[in-house]
Amino acid sequence: MEAAAIDWSMGSRAAVLVDWGTAADAGRRVGGSGPPTPAIERARMREDLAEVVPTAEGLIVDFTGLSADGGFRSRPWVMSRGEWVSANLRGLQRLLEPLAQRLVPEGASRSDLRRKALGAQVGGLLGYVSRKVLGQYDAFLPPDDDGLLYFVGPNLVEVEQRFSLPPRDFRMWVAIHEVTHRVQFGGTPWLRGYLQRLIDGYLETVQVDTKEMLAQIRRAAEAVRSGADWRGTNGIFLLMTDEQRAMFARMQSLMTLLEGHASFVMNEVARGRVQDLDRMRNALKQRRRSRGGVEKAFQQAIGFDAKVQQYTAGERFVRKTVELAGMDGFNRIWQDEAYLPIREEVAEPTRWVSRVVGA
Repeated sequence: MEAAAIDWSMGSRAAVLVDWGTAADAGRRVGGSGPPTPAIERARMREDLAEVVPTAEGLIVDFTGLSADGGFRSRPWVMSRGEWVSANLRGLQRLLEPLAQRLVPEGASRSDLRRKALGAQVGGLLGYVSRKVLGQYDAFLPPDDDGLLYFVGPNLVEVEQRFSLPPRDFRMWVAIHEVTHRVQFGGTPWLRGYLQRLIDGYLETVQVDTKEMLAQIRRAAEAVRSGADWRGTNGIFLLMTDEQRAMFARMQSLMTLLEGHASFVMNEVARGRVQDLDRMRNALKQRRRSRGGVEKAFQQAIGFDAKVQQYTAGERFVRKTVELAGMDGFNRIWQDEAYLPIREEVAEPTRWVSRVVGA
């Protein structure tokens, strides 16, 4: 038997649902290679991040009072856009396995055309994102990869060159954000499981019954006719059931907290340690704004704008809460999932302080 004919998926239904090879190819094509960077500059970036990531971890632990015990120390993987796409496709395949088992149960199949079409869509979307992301912490890596942080080298170089930023300082600033995410999960044993349950619970509610799907579409159409906003992620929200909306709201509140906390720590820890901090902040704001009408509409459709709003709203919540309750009071948020803020508390931090710290 030829090697190409051997099934290495080990019965994975996600491999039946999507052609992941097509997804990887599409992602690499859309992502591109980024600015040409000499080998010596690539080596210097790896050296810089190998030094600043462990340094950032120590500073974050001291500032936040959290601990990343229980695993390997934070360490960087400087990668290309294509490598970032491949890494995230592997994570997505693992994440979608339970849903794929419902969509294409054992014995069922999908045509190659449908598998490749879905693969091209997924890969194209990740390829686009690969042009934007600077760093990433993946909370669901296998245990042996605990502490591994992704840094997309071409994108760091692109921002540094475009805005004339001091490379080592910029890399330190970005590293603080990603290491903070690692410390959040490393110092909060229940957090990873809680997020996994939210995701699994949401995927379990995804309808595979055609009648139910049509009913959801009809409800969404009626809401639009009644004046509901269907643009961007609002359109997805309209297609959700009440149960899905509640789960989605919990996930949004959690992600707003995590991103806001990382942004708060990123800026506070960098103060006095990183040159041109204000110019770096303005550079990222300008990078997000510099887009044409078509790209802006696309970003709204895939939720990019919502991601930016998470940074802003979350950092405002964390900063105000620390101001009112101190770092020790804020850190009660990591003690139990019951202490996580709901959406209304994110908007009004005093409500969270009254419920959790004042109790």
